[in-house]
Amino acid sequence: MALSKEEILDAIAEMSVIDIVDLIEAMEEKFGVSAAAPVAAAAPVAAGGDAAGEAEADDAPVDIHLSEVGDKKVDVIKAVRAITGLGLKDAKAMVDEAPSVIKEGVNKAEADEHAKALQDAGATVELK
Repeated sequence: MALSKEEILDAIAEMSVIDIVDLIEAMEEKFGVSAAAPVAAAAPVAAGGDAAGEAEADDAPVDIHLSEVGDKKVDVIKAVRAITGLGLKDAKAMVDEAPSVIKEGVNKAEADEHAKALQDAGATVELK
C-alpha cells in the first residue's frame, strides 16, 4: 500500500534537520536529480579581457569557511543559524567543529554578505 502525500509530509515533519538532509541526499542519488536552486546564466560581457575576468570571478561559486569562533560564540551561532537555516543544536555543533564549512557554492555577493555577518558576530571567516 502506498503512502499518501500527507503521511509522507507528517513523517518528514517529525524528522531532525540532519535526517532531512540525509533524506534529500538519498533522493538526489536515487533519482539523479538535484535540490539546488537553478542559477541564472550571466550575460556575456562586451568589454575586454579584464572586465570578463572580473565577471567570471564574481560569478564563481565560493565556500564560506568558519576559521575561528572568537569570544562571542552565542552571536556566531545565531549568525550561522540565520545563514544556514539550521536549528539551534545543529548550528551549535557546526560552530563547535570550527574550522568548518558553513555554506558551499554561494555566489560572491551573497558570500560577502554572510562573511560580514559572521565577522560582525566575532568570527574569523575565509571565502574559498
